[in-house]
Amino acid sequence: MSRARQPPLVTGISPKEGAAWTKVTIRGENLGTGPADLVGLSICGHNCLLTAEWMSASKIVCRVGPAKDDKGEIIVNTKSGGLGTSTVSFKLIRPERIGILDQSAVWVDEMNYYDMRTDRNKGISPLSLRPSNPLGIDIDKGKLPQKDIELTFPGMSGDFTSENFSATWYLIENHMGSSFEQLKMAANNLKKQATKKNEGSLAYVKGGLSTFFEAQDALAAIHQRLEFDGTERVEGSMTQRLENILNRASDTADTLFQEVLGRKDKADSTRNALNVLQRFKFLFNLPLNIERNIQKGDYDVVINDYEKAKSLFGNTEVPVFKKVYAEVEMRIGALRSLLLEKLLQTPSTLHDQKRYIRYLSDLHAPGDPAWQCIYAQHKWILQLMQNCRDEFISGQRAWRFETPQQVQFVEKLSDVVIGQLPNFWKLWISYVNGSLFSETGEKSGQVEKSKKNARQRQNDFKKMIEEMINRLVKLVRGALLPTTLPQGELSFYGGWENKTELTGAWLTQIIHIVRACHEALSTLEIPNDLLQVIQDLLLELRVHCLMVTLLHTTDDVKGLAEKENWVVDNEGITSLPSQFEQCMVLMLQSLKEPLEIKPGEINVLQLDQVQDQATELSVNIMKVFINCLEQLSTKRDIYTSHDISVDLSSPDRFTGVHEGFSPTSEQRLLIILSNCQYLERRTLLNLANHFEKHGLTGTEKITRVSVDAVRELDRKLFEAYIERRADPISGSLEPGIYAGYFDWRDCRTPTGVRNYLKEALVNIITVHAEVFTVSKDLVPRVLSKIVESVADEMCRLMQCVSSFSKNGSLQARLELCALRDAVATFLNSDSSASFEVALGALPQLQSGADKKLLEELLNKFKSSMQLQLTCFQPCCIQPVKR
Repeated sequence: MSRARQPPLVTGISPKEGAAWTKVTIRGENLGTGPADLVGLSICGHNCLLTAEWMSASKIVCRVGPAKDDKGEIIVNTKSGGLGTSTVSFKLIRPERIGILDQSAVWVDEMNYYDMRTDRNKGISPLSLRPSNPLGIDIDKGKLPQKDIELTFPGMSGDFTSENFSATWYLIENHMGSSFEQLKMAANNLKKQATKKNEGSLAYVKGGLSTFFEAQDALAAIHQRLEFDGTERVEGSMTQRLENILNRASDTADTLFQEVLGRKDKADSTRNALNVLQRFKFLFNLPLNIERNIQKGDYDVVINDYEKAKSLFGNTEVPVFKKVYAEVEMRIGALRSLLLEKLLQTPSTLHDQKRYIRYLSDLHAPGDPAWQCIYAQHKWILQLMQNCRDEFISGQRAWRFETPQQVQFVEKLSDVVIGQLPNFWKLWISYVNGSLFSETGEKSGQVEKSKKNARQRQNDFKKMIEEMINRLVKLVRGALLPTTLPQGELSFYGGWENKTELTGAWLTQIIHIVRACHEALSTLEIPNDLLQVIQDLLLELRVHCLMVTLLHTTDDVKGLAEKENWVVDNEGITSLPSQFEQCMVLMLQSLKEPLEIKPGEINVLQLDQVQDQATELSVNIMKVFINCLEQLSTKRDIYTSHDISVDLSSPDRFTGVHEGFSPTSEQRLLIILSNCQYLERRTLLNLANHFEKHGLTGTEKITRVSVDAVRELDRKLFEAYIERRADPISGSLEPGIYAGYFDWRDCRTPTGVRNYLKEALVNIITVHAEVFTVSKDLVPRVLSKIVESVADEMCRLMQCVSSFSKNGSLQARLELCALRDAVATFLNSDSSASFEVALGALPQLQSGADKKLLEELLNKFKSSMQLQLTCFQPCCIQPVKR
């Protein structure tokens, strides 16, 4: 029949070799269902069942006995599985026995062999004499955690050999599941052991009573003989002989065992030394461990070991401990120096700074490492800022050619400040609130000490921040506003004289950079009084940017004259006014950011001095542009002023103004006149709106002065053009009237309007065409003035005639009426009055025949010149198609 369970199988043993009585752990399968199921265990043929301790179905612990075989299998026999097998073997090592008098080159442990015989404990150390189960009942260990027991019984122990033995602890730990009956049985066992121990010595005496009596008689006889011999005091007495025998025996024993005992004493001292080294190996290995951990950077381990050694051996009086501890202190001193060097090394991160300060604090470094770090960082940041300026001044730093060096310098300087100052400020905050120190530092009171030191050094730190911010401001001033620095500081902060002068756009970028720097520092909660110097710098930069932009715009406006191409649009305007307006709008847009009012800033235009300067510069820009127009109107080129009669031979001359067209001086006057009208009517009003939209003040003054200047230029140009065109026409009247020796007193009956008047009208038409080609809006204004000049001249000529004949009077009236009717559209009060005066100077027509003749001749004139006179009609003034 097959068994209910499989036979035991041993698959492993640890260790695999050892001397007799070595404790081994056997592992396998089916090693029994419990301690009672295990009925046999042999290793190398030796029965080890007595020392076996069944742990589980896969684990048994026992001791290897002194077997005969050097190597053998591990066989387990159980009730449930029977005799088992093994896949592993155990090798028994038989140590060479060294006698007490034999020399050995190695240390030989004094082994205490475990005697398996009952009630025999010879050679076992006192610690091994303690019973493993003093209560004599089954041990039933509970599952209560060891930490909970230690918390419940502070300062006590469950070891019954300890001075602080707690019986309750022992019972909870070893007999938590035992029943009350078992505990009563354990109490009886303890009583029996105590009774047996007390009766042991008395029974020993009773058993050897006769021996004690014999010893007593012998001692009494010896005492009597000694007393007898002692009275003689002679040589050779028993006492003397006994003393000599004992002395010789002692000398012989010393001779025989002196070397052995010496080796024994040396071995004892060596053993004691090894025990001391083993017990205090932490201290003896500490110097080397400190060196290794320092090299690996494990400073936390070094600090923990040092704190432990200091608490254990800091006040020791043992010379060897003092010597080793002194070496530990020496290495810790070197570590302090190393950490301080790393702490003051630049550059370094805020994390590393805090870490080194904490290490130095835990190592009780002298002085105040945190403040030393703050001071070193302060000096380093100042040097960084100065080096930044020196690199750009000396030309060591490669720079982008498209970006001016001053702009790159401010960018780099701002990066230095934004990159370093926040960590510097955070380090100070950590120093103030004591967060630089570990729990050890908190316990030692270093946090309170740090806070006290920080309170005492607040003013010093404030001066550091103030110095760094002032250095930033002065370096920027030296690069951009050198005139605002004292003369003595220019050599330290200036040196930018040979660099490119910045435009408003670059200054705007610098303002943006400085604002970003100020904003970054504001987020650190740095007091506003320390940041006020940056606000002052920003104010001056904004004012400087405003002035520079206005000045550069003035130069740009001067250059607009070279861009005039004299191509006019349907309204008779060239691109110059729009270019000027666009230039001004771009200027105002570029000033948007500098004039923008950020939190904490003031409106620069509210400053009276800035407002006055900006207004004057704006007015100057307007005047410069108007001056450009004036210069363009008088600019001379290869084309000179043409005579009107010559213009008549070129009927296509005024067909249009096309690209590449080079105008005459008269046409320049007309184009500039048209531009002036557009400036007054549109551009200046648009610019006034733009000025107000962007917040610039003084708009009324700028507009008023500009309009006055434009009107003055318009007046001058208009007079110049009228003078050029009206004078030739008026001057040709008198020679034309009296051509062919004409006499008002002696002339024939009129047959029509004479040629001189037709020629004058054609010349007026020529002017009309010239003006209309440029701007139809100018036609009424110009033609009215031309007609006024012609009417005035005709009036003067008529008044100069002393007398008229009938035919002369009719001829004069015909020509005056023909001229007046032809230019009736452009008559004004002055010209109408001149015609009235001229007609009044003529004799009145008496007969109806003369009046009829006058009307016929007028109709004939209008009919013959209908085509030419069409341009004088209001309906004919239409835009020129191009």
